[in-house]
Amino acid sequence: MIPISVLCNIVESGFEPLACECTESGGLLRIEVFDPASGEVKLLIAGVSTEQLTSVRTISDFIGELRTEMEAGRRAFAG
Repeated sequence: MIPISVLCNIVESGFEPLACECTESGGLLRIEVFDPASGEVKLLIAGVSTEQLTSVRTISDFIGELRTEMEAGRRAFAG
């Protein structure tokens, strides 16, 4: 199992050049991606289980899925 701090670090670096804050509470992640210049939130997702995020590969795949959703303009995940 990857420590939460490392998992969050990988997630946060996966959205550059946007800024990302990843926090954990009760075993669930809250991920907020935003434009560092304007502060505009691009993605806000809470309640992400870490159960399946057990390797760098699965974390990378997860980030890719979220980036694809953001680029497609889908607002289902946005806050």
